[in-house]
Amino acid sequence: MSKTVTVFVSSPDTHSERRFDPHMTIGQLKGKLELITGIPVENQRIALFNSDIDVQPVSVLDDDQRPLGFYDIHDFQLLRVEDTNPSVTFTGQLTDVSAVEKFELSDEQYAQRQDSVLAYKQRHKVGRFAPKDQPPQTSVPIVNISVGSRCQVESTEEGFHKRGTVRFVGPTKFGTTGGIWVGVEYDEPFGKNDGSVQGERYFLCRPKYGVFVKPDKVQVGDFPEEEFDLESDEM
Repeated sequence: MSKTVTVFVSSPDTHSERRFDPHMTIGQLKGKLELITGIPVENQRIALFNSDIDVQPVSVLDDDQRPLGFYDIHDFQLLRVEDTNPSVTFTGQLTDVSAVEKFELSDEQYAQRQDSVLAYKQRHKVGRFAPKDQPPQTSVPIVNISVGSRCQVESTEEGFHKRGTVRFVGPTKFGTTGGIWVGVEYDEPFGKNDGSVQGERYFLCRPKYGVFVKPDKVQVGDFPEEEFDLESDEM
């Protein structure tokens, strides 16, 4: 038999993975389980299951003098510890929320709060509180570039491209033309930023490795890492 056995221990308030010496007695095991589950030794009833979904135990560990290995325990079985006197140890109450008093607000009370989502929307004119004369938002075009793809970015110098990995695709808060931008982490430190622009973070990379370009400047494909230098239509 191995020096230790790895099993799951389950009780009304706990569930964990533990290692035990199969030569220890059930009485010694109960002493360790009291520290894990909070159930006193004298109130423990230990049953061995093949898995957490089984309803029928393999055996009940009811002889304090026998070693744990006597019950033919093996790795990744489950020791379910039952509290035979829960009124004394209060087991199960940590996960029972039925007796917890619910905090409720009336609609009028909620409307008066200044720290609510409703108050935030009112202050910032979001959603139904937005001005009615605002022009409708334009739809965001679909760009067939996925995050994580290898790519190369066009250079203003003919025949030159800079390679990297796509880290962001979507609308941004910078720029006057709007639309979709592609955030790229270059293989070499020839970028403009670290994935953030004007205090707004869109992805994370090392300084001077990040750049934002328009989708038409990006070609996605199986491009291995390669060192090169270029200046492109970047921001």
